[in-house]
Amino acid sequence: MALNNLGQDVREPSGTAHESRPAPYLRVTGLDAGYNRVPVVQGVSLQVALGEVVLVMGPNGAGKSTLVKAITGELPALAGRVVLDGRDVTAAREEDRTRAGIGYVPQLRDVFGPLTVTENLQMGGYQLGKHEVAARQEEVFSLFPALAEMRRRPARSLSGGERKMLAIGRALMAQPKVMLLDEPTANLAPAIARNVLHGIVASLAGSGRAVLLVEQRVSLGLEVASWGYVLTDGRLRLEEPCQVLQARPDLGTLFLGQGGGELGLGREEPREVIR
Repeated sequence: MALNNLGQDVREPSGTAHESRPAPYLRVTGLDAGYNRVPVVQGVSLQVALGEVVLVMGPNGAGKSTLVKAITGELPALAGRVVLDGRDVTAAREEDRTRAGIGYVPQLRDVFGPLTVTENLQMGGYQLGKHEVAARQEEVFSLFPALAEMRRRPARSLSGGERKMLAIGRALMAQPKVMLLDEPTANLAPAIARNVLHGIVASLAGSGRAVLLVEQRVSLGLEVASWGYVLTDGRLRLEEPCQVLQARPDLGTLFLGQGGGELGLGREEPREVIR
């Protein structure tokens, strides 16, 4: 059910649009999470299917990163469930969730600057045997040929787009079925940001992975995702197909109570641009 008033809680979705969604591979139900047992997100439910990009959006401080960290296991769930391919992983450790198929690319500290491209990929495969690491490293290089040409370069020497490519490649070393991407275009120039979303993120879903995308450039995110969730003040306020959200003239107002520039709905003017 689409809601016009973001002050209301989301009801159990119904109708043909939601019923036509594919079966979820990742399902989050009634999730509470926060810090020092104080919830930042409360009662959040969402789902992502294999081959699907799902967008989580909302203003700064809405709890988007907290939500992602709770799904990965970096933060403990205070209530609710995280289910992966029918298996309840709510109580599982972060490394066990990685083994189960959850890959995570954080917004910050997503690569090890002093290490080379190859060494960063090896860090992503730390749970694997030596021969398996080598094989998967070549798979990443085949997916991102530009990285293969820079394999001996330190990560700190890469451009912003190249570093994001490396961060995603490192997460892919564990062959995840679900990719959680927290602000993958943060501080990137607009053209690079578009390439990351339309090129890399879309290709992850095209390879059959489930992608949960947290993105401040909402207009770009809506172009690559099929379903969108809006968080404000730690609660899920709205969920609709992205085509429906794109058509809403009031989208920026619903998020911010004003124009939507902060969310990439208007003119993009990042404070710091990495090319």
